[in-house]
Amino acid sequence: MIKAEIGMNKHIESISPDGLTIFLLGEGKFRGALLNGTLMVNEMQANHSLGPLESLVLGHAYLGAGLLVNNLKGNDRIGFSIECGGPVKGLNVEADYYGNVRGCLSENPIPLKEPLKSLNMSPLFGPGFLKVSKSVEGAGQPFTGQVMIEHGNIGQDLAHYFLTSEQIATSFSLSMDFDRAGGITGAGGLFLQALPGTTDEEAGALEDFVVSLPSLGKTISSGKDVGEWIEETFVDFAPIILETKKVQFYCPCSKEKIASFITALDEKEKQSILSEGPFPLKTRCHNCGTNYEFHEPELRELLS
Repeated sequence: MIKAEIGMNKHIESISPDGLTIFLLGEGKFRGALLNGTLMVNEMQANHSLGPLESLVLGHAYLGAGLLVNNLKGNDRIGFSIECGGPVKGLNVEADYYGNVRGCLSENPIPLKEPLKSLNMSPLFGPGFLKVSKSVEGAGQPFTGQVMIEHGNIGQDLAHYFLTSEQIATSFSLSMDFDRAGGITGAGGLFLQALPGTTDEEAGALEDFVVSLPSLGKTISSGKDVGEWIEETFVDFAPIILETKKVQFYCPCSKEKIASFITALDEKEKQSILSEGPFPLKTRCHNCGTNYEFHEPELRELLS
């Protein structure tokens, strides 16, 4: 993977570093996770050459995947994809236990017949499906569940998935703050999940409280310390911070791996490349947007 240069370095250095802070609320009745992913989504934006709208859609997906890291163990991986009838068409993201997040949009740029009139993104998705897949270390097959898109909002539809497929009351809040030039100044996500023994009244009270919170993206952009924010915001719920984990934009692709795919082509395709070009042969990792080029002498040696 090759990371492109980003334009928000000074600002990002002045705010809390990226990370996933995991905590408990209400004497262990709720599990929570707060993600600061500002650097992550800025690198995502740069590598995929995204405009503000595309950054918002895919950024929310990265934040959602980053929050799901809090429930992983060992070499577990989790991801989700959306297939829909709206202009977005679809997206795919995945994360692993070590906090590595990657993924892409089906359409970049997202084709719009007319500009959005509000921040309601449901028209971008339209009807479709959200599929979640989790690979557990040692298990033969990944667990996969699917629900219809109910809200056209990634956070709300992830919550809908957990309630429908796993019968667990879960809340996702995904937030990004932009400057006038389309730069991402703050990006964060909040995950809350009711644990066994929690009553509907207790879950409802916390949900109502979360809805009233100010923009998390703006809070992170202001430079607020994440740990302090948790302690101050949830003081009435007796927060206990458990750990902070690394979360980052990362893809394990490399030029060597792309070369192995090229050498695995059948002989007809190899000869077509060598005789017809074009040179250099340009390839792109769809998960992270990294471009790899193979010049003619390099290809002839590789395919000889």
